[in-house]
Amino acid sequence: MRPADAAVEPLDAAEAAHLVAAIAEAGDRQAFARLFAFYAPRLKSFLSRQGFGASDCDDLIQDTMLTVWRKAGQFDAEAGAVSTWMFTICRNLGIDRRRRQGRRLKNDLPPMSDIDPSPSAEGEIISRENESRVRRALDQLPSEQAAVISLSFFSQSPQTEIAKSLGIPLGTVKSRVRLAMNRLRQLLDEPS
Repeated sequence: MRPADAAVEPLDAAEAAHLVAAIAEAGDRQAFARLFAFYAPRLKSFLSRQGFGASDCDDLIQDTMLTVWRKAGQFDAEAGAVSTWMFTICRNLGIDRRRRQGRRLKNDLPPMSDIDPSPSAEGEIISRENESRVRRALDQLPSEQAAVISLSFFSQSPQTEIAKSLGIPLGTVKSRVRLAMNRLRQLLDEPS
């Protein structure tokens, strides 16, 4: 087994903050390596869920970690956790990349008159299969979560209206949406 394949020890918030401080104060390469080993797989998973391919994920992780190295002195433990700071950097870099790619793609698109607006038979089948998978996944959610998801996404009701109509606090609605979305992601990532 190569060292990269070895399990990475857990990293708590206090230790992560200490590692960032060591990078900021002394350019500690071991502290940076520890942060990289722990966060790189998590960042890759995060970026993959955002729809980035393997190559883009690797580039964005490198850019994120380079930013962490360069701006470690700007990290403020009072403002939030290291994980929040790093994922925010990563998310922002991903947004920037999408914007750049969007500008490039916009110039490469054929004129709208050349695009056939009717869906292909293959597209229809895939759409129906996806819809069926989502409905099966929704059936596996607890009823409270399914109700909130249904109102939020199918009825497109704002969360404040959902809270009023169900007679529950807004925080509960937000929590149920978050829990339901996490569970749906898990269910939809499982092989059919």
